Amino acid sequence: MPDFPKYLDRLRSGKQGMNPFLDFMGMILEELADGYARFSMPIRHEFLQGVGVVQGGLIVAMASETIAHAVMTLLEPGEGIATIEVKNNFLATAKDGVLIAEGKVFKKGRTVIIGDCVVSSDSGKALSRTTSSILLLVGQSVPDKT
Repeated sequence: MPDFPKYLDRLRSGKQGMNPFLDFMGMILEELADGYARFSMPIRHEFLQGVGVVQGGLIVAMASETIAHAVMTLLEPGEGIATIEVKNNFLATAKDGVLIAEGKVFKKGRTVIIGDCVVSSDSGKALSRTTSSILLLVGQSVPDKT
């Protein structure tokens, strides 16, 4: 299993290359606590779709990553995770500024973890609400890239 505490400590310290997807998206870790994660992401021109607003899949990807990191803060040694379902409701659009994602663990069960995330604009307008079901893997081999 990956060493999630080690990974999260390195991510907190600002070490690059810990998560290539976060680097690619430009997601910046703002805060981590037990069952909570907050990321920001400046909107780049490449994130806009044909009508000039952020493409929705990028917002969902940001929310999914934020929820996963909130979950990682609660994992015990030998536990891993795999997303099994994501549901999203779009509430508004954005075309510039910074996106803020705040994710929380709603419930950590024996086999499934439920997390929620709201992605907002830097002015505080809620853009989407995402809920994710995550399978709790215990003692299974997952590549460790920490």
